[in-house]
This record gives sequence, structure tokens and C-alpha cells, in this order.
Amino acid sequence: MRQRIVLWRHGQTDWNLENRFQGHSDIPLNETGHSQARRAAPLLMGLRPEKIVCSDLIRTQQTAAALAEISKLPVHIDAGLRETNGGKWEGRTGEENRADDYQRFVNWLDGNDEPAGDTGERRSEIAERAVAAINRALEPSLSTLVVVTHGGTARIVIGKMLALPMNQWATIGGLSNASWSILETGHHRKGWILVEHNAGSLPEPIYGEESGA
Repeated sequence: MRQRIVLWRHGQTDWNLENRFQGHSDIPLNETGHSQARRAAPLLMGLRPEKIVCSDLIRTQQTAAALAEISKLPVHIDAGLRETNGGKWEGRTGEENRADDYQRFVNWLDGNDEPAGDTGERRSEIAERAVAAINRALEPSLSTLVVVTHGGTARIVIGKMLALPMNQWATIGGLSNASWSILETGHHRKGWILVEHNAGSLPEPIYGEESGA
């Protein structure tokens, strides 16, 4: 049986525009973010979602609500899908964090496993809690699970579920607000594969997959 996980990033917030590290800070969507979620939800309906699971932070709950409204599916909340606890970096801009904590911040961006912001979370800890949350939601009979989460968490989930070395997780591009990535099983290889990344439309068939495409 083919299973599909749709990793959907929340819509835009004011802190996104200001390049502030949001982390566990509970920042709501702005007007644009609500519009992005309402635009994305009908597209995601084309994937025939069967279950929605969501981080407990308000920006993801507001995003999930747009899909719940038209799908009539309940939203299951799981704090394991939260964004990285950014420690001392939360609420500060990237420029401020580079200025005040340059080496630690740059090394973290490069993908090491040190705690974010000195007192925050390690990538390995985020991977463990977020993948566990997905596994709790992903029932054997489920075909399509929509996971409403955060950009950093989504990247870590992709790296972990594709069994990539942690030092390569940072090479996975980010997700735009209210865009998604799709992992699937049941193709011509074992385990999960990434079939769509940072998408705002539905995936197209990949013809010639076994001829090197």
C-alpha cells in the first residue's frame, strides 16, 4: 500500500517578514498568512487527505483550520511537531544573532547538532519527537496524512525519514510559507522517498522513472 505524508508549512507571520527566529514563540498568522492557507487548502484537497495532524502552536493551527473547514476533517494536535526551541535566539533577527553569537549561529545553520541558541534543542532531539508524532498519526490503513508544521521541523523530518546523514540535512532547501513537501512509500525502492518539495501545486507524474529520470 502506498502511503503519503504531506508536510505543510504554516502561512506567513509578521516575524517571518522580520526574519525573527520564532521557535516555540506562539506567533499568529498575519493577513497574508491566512490568505496563503485559504489558497493552499483547496489544492491539498486534490490529494484526498484522510487525516490532519498539527503542531500545537497557533500559526499551524490557524493554517490547518483552512483545510479542516473544507475537508470536514478534525485537526489532531501534537506538540511533537513544534518548531525548534531556539533558546537565546528566539525573537531576535538573523542579523542580531549573527552579530552576537556568530560562530554558534553559523555552525548551527550548517547543520551541526549543538543546541540552538545555547539553551535550545538539538536537531537530533527535534527529529526524535517530530518523527514520533508522525508515526503516532500514521495508521497502517491511512493513505494520505497532512502534517501541519514548521519550516525547520519539516526539513529535519525529511532528512531523518530519508535516512540522510545529519550533516546533509541542511542541504535540503527550505519551505515557503503555506507550501508543502511530500514523502511517499510504495515506489520502486524501500522506505520513504521525496516526491515533491516546496510545492504550491499538486505533483505531476514522473514518467521514465526507471530509465534514469
